[in-house]
Amino acid sequence: MINEASECDYQVNHRSTRGIVMVMIGLSLAAFVGALMKMLGSQISPIQIAWFRFTGMTIILLPYLIWRYGVARLKPERPLIQMLRGLTMAGGTVAFVTGAQTVDYADAIAILYAYPFLLVVIAVVFLGETAHWSIWIGVLTGFIGVLLIMRPEFGEINTGTIYIFSCAIIVSIQLALNRILGTVSNPLLTACIGAAFASLLLTILVPDTWQPIPHDAWFSIVLLVLVGAINQTLLVYAFTYANASTLAPFTYFEIVSAVIFGYLFFDTLPTTLSWVGILLIVSGGMYVAHALHKNSITRRGTKF
Repeated sequence: MINEASECDYQVNHRSTRGIVMVMIGLSLAAFVGALMKMLGSQISPIQIAWFRFTGMTIILLPYLIWRYGVARLKPERPLIQMLRGLTMAGGTVAFVTGAQTVDYADAIAILYAYPFLLVVIAVVFLGETAHWSIWIGVLTGFIGVLLIMRPEFGEINTGTIYIFSCAIIVSIQLALNRILGTVSNPLLTACIGAAFASLLLTILVPDTWQPIPHDAWFSIVLLVLVGAINQTLLVYAFTYANASTLAPFTYFEIVSAVIFGYLFFDTLPTTLSWVGILLIVSGGMYVAHALHKNSITRRGTKF
């Protein structure tokens, strides 16, 4: 019995370790994808970038899903929610690319990490959950960090930071939708369906915003599509190997990666005040994750 228990613990720890490695690699690739989108934003429109990203992702994932599950099982569960999720994917990407044009890259990713705090607000207001007062301390700490980055000079607000914060709001809504879909749909199938809906929506908008594509942009576009599909797949499978509370502290590795890519690609580093903001965001986020792990947030009855 002891050997069986030890073997079970080993398997759980091994799966958790695999999930942690996957989430760190996946989020590092996500930071790389974000840097590519920021660079492409100076050459083509944000809607074009989002369209290439999600159309390419759909083309890559769909054949695998057909082979793995068959055409009959591709019918989406809760299609209206799936469509709304696709809308958030498209809108969030366009908002991020637009905002990142005037915001230092590491700052942009740090502001984006307001989404865990916004998700708590959404969970309380729309999902009928109640949060312990200790969680709100972490949420407030994180929001203070976001404000420090959005207004590093306490002067006029850079409109780009507003777009990035809007992206954080959209991402938090997307994650709330993920929670609704999590029990009724395969995660990878949900990712592909969301990308397909996003692509269809953006296809309607692309003709009015199309810009000629420079020859030197095609390599970045192909890289964006391939790496984006890999990073999304890694993140989907990471959360099948380990639970969210185990992975939450490691998601902030994306900010570290963003600082590195920001320096390598754009020769920029966060200011002193931005570093303080990043520290508050990471501290607040990890505190909230710890509080959630201790079941400090409970469901009262869904409102959504």
